[in-house]
Amino acid sequence: MRRKARRLKSRVENLRASRYPAPMPRYALKIEYHGGPFSGWQRQSSRPSVQAAVEAALRKLEPDAPGIAAAGRTDTGVHATGQVAHCELSRDWDPFRLCEALNFHLRPQPVAILAAAAVDNDFHARFSALNRRYLFRVISRRAPLALEVGLAWQVRNELALAPMQAAAAHLLGHHDFTTFRSSTCQAASPLKTLDRLEIEEIALPHGTEFRFHVQARSFLHNQVRSFVGTLERVGAGAWEPGAVKAALQARDRARCGPVAPPQGLCLAEVGYDPDPFS
Repeated sequence: MRRKARRLKSRVENLRASRYPAPMPRYALKIEYHGGPFSGWQRQSSRPSVQAAVEAALRKLEPDAPGIAAAGRTDTGVHATGQVAHCELSRDWDPFRLCEALNFHLRPQPVAILAAAAVDNDFHARFSALNRRYLFRVISRRAPLALEVGLAWQVRNELALAPMQAAAAHLLGHHDFTTFRSSTCQAASPLKTLDRLEIEEIALPHGTEFRFHVQARSFLHNQVRSFVGTLERVGAGAWEPGAVKAALQARDRARCGPVAPPQGLCLAEVGYDPDPFS
């Protein structure tokens, strides 16, 4: 009788395992990349992408590795020092070994896995994120960029910090950001809460660098670049700071200033609680 019970229990467990297989080990990856050679993060059928590069490296380790998901989809030419993605693998990997193996297979592409961490299966790089912080670099100088080319937006005119800071203050908080939203944006709503928009001025030997630190839980398509392009017009004296408030309240894309180019933008950090990499 006991043998029959054990056999029945074994059959039930095997049936349950076949219907509900154990979840695969999940890992979070912190990724740095130069966006220049890529048509953005998202995988595309005929163009190079960062996602495809990382997935190809994963499949060198496990040919059947599924696709990965990231905290945000950066556009063509946009960089990252703190992009986060999660992946699932069939075997247990030591995070350090996983990092080393992926970096080996990513060479010579300008993509690096900075850290890897084992995470619970309910961790999701996008949906578990509490905030995202972007850095946009603008360099004001007459001479062409040599070392920073492709990493910053160069403007030849001088910029004034105080007017840009005054204009940026109008953008903080919860607003309808239709004015600063791409016409192709697929977000369900233009309502977002901007938690931080700080502008840092750094003196250079033959010019000035301005660093725009922008943080929110999530962003609309081209929102940060729209902010920076508009604020640059304020710094150059073409717009008054109050014109930014009027543009915001207009909820009209046509009232936005020029959109800054992508090479100055970098996804710097994605926030989680707890931080899987701490």
